[in-house]
Amino acid sequence: MAGFLSDLVQYRKLLLMIMVLGIGGTHLSGFQMSVINYTSPYIQKFINETWLERYGSVLQQETLTLLWSFIVSMYCVGGMIGCLCSGFLTAKYGKKKCLLFNDMVLIIATLNTGFSRRAKSFEMVLIGRFLEGFGAGIHLSAHVQYAGEISPKRLRGFVNVSSSVFLALGKAVARILGLRDLLGTEDMWNVLLSFSGLVALIQLVFLPFFPESPPYLLLQKGDKPGCLKAMKQLWGEGNYLTEFDDMMKEKAITKGTKIMNVLEMLKEPSVYPQLGTMLLILLSLQLCGLSAITFYTSEIFQTANLQESIIPYVSLGAAVSELVSLIFCSSIIDRFGRRILLWGGYLLMALILTLLEISLLLSDQFLWMPYCSVILIFLFIIAYGLGPDVPWSFLLPHLYCCPRHFSGSHLPVPPRNKREINL
Repeated sequence: MAGFLSDLVQYRKLLLMIMVLGIGGTHLSGFQMSVINYTSPYIQKFINETWLERYGSVLQQETLTLLWSFIVSMYCVGGMIGCLCSGFLTAKYGKKKCLLFNDMVLIIATLNTGFSRRAKSFEMVLIGRFLEGFGAGIHLSAHVQYAGEISPKRLRGFVNVSSSVFLALGKAVARILGLRDLLGTEDMWNVLLSFSGLVALIQLVFLPFFPESPPYLLLQKGDKPGCLKAMKQLWGEGNYLTEFDDMMKEKAITKGTKIMNVLEMLKEPSVYPQLGTMLLILLSLQLCGLSAITFYTSEIFQTANLQESIIPYVSLGAAVSELVSLIFCSSIIDRFGRRILLWGGYLLMALILTLLEISLLLSDQFLWMPYCSVILIFLFIIAYGLGPDVPWSFLLPHLYCCPRHFSGSHLPVPPRNKREINL
């Protein structure tokens, strides 16, 4: 523990940069994923009132549902486009410039959602959600890569987990601000949606004071003095020849390799083991059941016969549980390893889901059973945060075909022999 605290003192500038990266990175994704649930009835009412004022008729429920579905899904459409663009943008301009550009996009997006009520235009909400999704696609990729590249080896697990910590923090902040006692009201829903712009502005102001990632400066720009300067600025004074030599070896290995697009990569047998590992981990993350718990927490608690008035606060407690478990995971991941945390987490989650299903089925027969359901949901989220919620910390350091300067849309093929290295 003493060694860990001494590392935090030595790498204090790195920790400051992690905070700046996080609040404008995955924190925003978590916030935007959760906040739409609290504004749903108010936005639908706003669409109906706007339509009535324009055309003198009330929208049919089917049309209203369709428009609302467009607003929700535009975030995913924008996210897909942002992810497709992020690889090219981060490789060409660097993660720092991409995040700064992304902050401006997010500020424009929140100006649309924030002034939509005054302009009486639900189309502005649609545009804002699309731009927020586009920004999420970029900052999810850039933040995770940036955090992995600026981390020293001894803190790489801790730093990589920070992206998941800020994602959980964003969910918790959305649930706090979405309470009816704060911004979750009919008069303040547009302000709640615009909170992302304030966070993006904070990153836009402070990120220029931090350097670009050392691997990007060395491997992409060939700037050796800039790389060493960035390492000392982030990691403090010290001898970093080992890390520098590792990057030079990586540069020598990837110098003569062929850069492939996605279709070419799928035809290359040498990357199949790495792709299989990535797909297995990411698919298990998506199909583990947490999405159902996250999006239908209120409905699950209603099924468990909890009082309606306490459901928002119990949901907030679930988000805080995920955040706390992730913070704890960040302190033990380098000691226990990623595989143990993944296996243990998924085994616990499978057991808890079985017990949760039983408790929901018996909720009408025993008065104390609803409280068991609440406890099991909290335990499920804690088990998720202790391992399965940190796939990037498993993928980034260990996949040979995805070095730390991995651009997203292109993969360098591992060299088959020494002749390829010296091309």
